[in-house]
Amino acid sequence: MRAAQLDRRVRKEAELLSREARAALALKRGLRGKAGDLQSAVAAVDTALAAKDARGVRHHLPVLDALVDELVKQPNKSSTRDYVESIGAAILIALALRAVVIEAFKIPSSSMYPTLEVNDHIFVNKLLYGLRIPFTTTKLLEWRKPERGEVIVFVQPCEPDKDYIKRVVATAGQTVEVRCNVVYVDGKPVEQKLVLGDTCSYDDYNDRDETWFATACSEYSEHVGDREYLTYHDSRRPARDQLARTGALTTADSRDFPILDSDHEAPGCMGPAGKTVAGLNQQLGTIVETRHGAPACEPQLHYVVPPGHVFVMGDNRANSNDSRYWGSVPIENIKGKALFIWFSYGELKLDRKLLRSVRWDRIGNFVP
Repeated sequence: MRAAQLDRRVRKEAELLSREARAALALKRGLRGKAGDLQSAVAAVDTALAAKDARGVRHHLPVLDALVDELVKQPNKSSTRDYVESIGAAILIALALRAVVIEAFKIPSSSMYPTLEVNDHIFVNKLLYGLRIPFTTTKLLEWRKPERGEVIVFVQPCEPDKDYIKRVVATAGQTVEVRCNVVYVDGKPVEQKLVLGDTCSYDDYNDRDETWFATACSEYSEHVGDREYLTYHDSRRPARDQLARTGALTTADSRDFPILDSDHEAPGCMGPAGKTVAGLNQQLGTIVETRHGAPACEPQLHYVVPPGHVFVMGDNRANSNDSRYWGSVPIENIKGKALFIWFSYGELKLDRKLLRSVRWDRIGNFVP
């Protein structure tokens, strides 16, 4: 009786092993080394099972069991290679997305306050304006051009190894003029209003000595089409605005553009002997005098944005190195449009944990 039970158990185990081996032979390619031996062992066990030859099953079962352990249950070279190939494919897909579709950038300076702060980490849509060859400025296709009011990341024409982020103020063919902190595009002032005066301040960062310091400011809102955003100016601007409204302001502002007492040379990159030259893919714009001897705060001298370019400025108007100083940005230098903040943190201190420095209220904010 016990022998009959043992034979049934052996037969059941043989059937399971035979089924597993046949499945492996059908599904797994490149079984290591002894796939032919496995087929022979399966055939021998199946023949003994069909003939109800218990002795034959017991004889051939150890051989099949050993081959299944060696070839089926242990990882083979093919599965290891598939695993490595899967990881490689995932890495390539991630690199392709970064090069063509979306890329992360970190904000290093205060030039875009209050829209973007130091240590904001943002995602940039690289496909919105068109498709270009990765790691070059050559565009294969163009869907549309940047529009006024959009915040863009671009290759700085005078420093091709650096990426800048600024807001588009004017596009190709339009005129730009800044008088007493008021921006004029095609002769019309950009709509703006005072939001904060004496109570405005922000934490700035000096990357040379890695220190943070408080800076006084004044905050204004600007409207371009249906887009509204905030800008920072120096803390004395509201007082100057009051003087300008009464006609008592007689001196131009240091950040006016173009500068009235200059030789009317269009901004560009600084070449040998201080001569202005065009930068990477850049054309120099032109400056046109429209009115001579007008009051300091009134339009009188504007800049014409060259074809295929945009004029950009930082939202922190009192502390931004932008097109007022080095000219317009070529369209082909533009990498993409700023989307939203995915991470942000402030000053890191030795007695403060990273989580306490995270600006939770900024994470997830879209860039206006």
